[in-house]
Amino acid sequence: MKNMDLNLLPLLQVLLEVRNVTRTAERLKLSQPATSAALAKLRRHFDDELLVRSGRHYELTPFAQALVPVVDEAMLQIRRAIRIRSGFEPLTSTRGFTISASDYASALIVGPLRRILREEAPGVSVDFVPNSGFTGQLAELTRTDLLVGPVGYGMQGTHRELFRDGFVAVTGTGNELLARESLTLLDLASVPQAVGYIGDGILTPADRLFDDRGLKRNTAAVVSGFLALPTLVEDTDLVALVPRMLAARSQRGADIAILELADSGAAALVEALYWHPSLAEDPASMWLRSVVHRACYRLPEQWPAVVHPVAVGLGDARVTYVG
Repeated sequence: MKNMDLNLLPLLQVLLEVRNVTRTAERLKLSQPATSAALAKLRRHFDDELLVRSGRHYELTPFAQALVPVVDEAMLQIRRAIRIRSGFEPLTSTRGFTISASDYASALIVGPLRRILREEAPGVSVDFVPNSGFTGQLAELTRTDLLVGPVGYGMQGTHRELFRDGFVAVTGTGNELLARESLTLLDLASVPQAVGYIGDGILTPADRLFDDRGLKRNTAAVVSGFLALPTLVEDTDLVALVPRMLAARSQRGADIAILELADSGAAALVEALYWHPSLAEDPASMWLRSVVHRACYRLPEQWPAVVHPVAVGLGDARVTYVG
């Protein structure tokens, strides 16, 4: 990277991650013309296109793919240099942090986190970015200050449990399913379902709930993440399985019913904070982790759910695939 303008390095890291000029501009709060001009400078410097169109999307060139770990390591070293002998005063700081999280986790955390920041660090900003592109590798944690993700999916880095949740079924209050005197998981698998897609090959606790019992769901709609599911099923014949606190949050504004599982631990979800080991003793990172943890401490109390009187029985025996 000889003679390269180091001011372009953060932009290059984000560009290599999101592979899109518009999204890079949004992430860094830059104009699209300025971001395009920076990409042009980078292309001239490396004498490589870096991004090439493939259908409706962009892909990294082989050279750009080779740059990813080099740029991540360079940014890590720069952050380490900046932190040497540096302190952190939340009350007077104007620092910006980035937290990578799912739509579900972001929806729960942002409110209580903002209440703490207004009192303790009014000048600090925290941007939440999607973690759908993360594969769990340690190098990816150099791109963000913290990552919120589920335990049990091979995520690397240091982590600390943040909160626990479990899955429930949601459907519109007019769904005929609610008139039944008893319900089983087979009943849910048989009716049209809306399903949250997390990533290729990733099975959520809800997916495993059906798979472990040999049940194939009658999937009628698929959306990215969980956040849209509670409002999607409203006024339809659809059923969706979503985390309980998200269902309770959505119940305040949507005409939906919540069906609990007879075994509340059958589809447990544990969310944790992950960070790069190099940040373990960094004062700003330690403060941020503490604030996020405090923001999540009373989440279950904040989002109590009004549940339907009939719980969904799970049964012990495997059944034949349906659908």
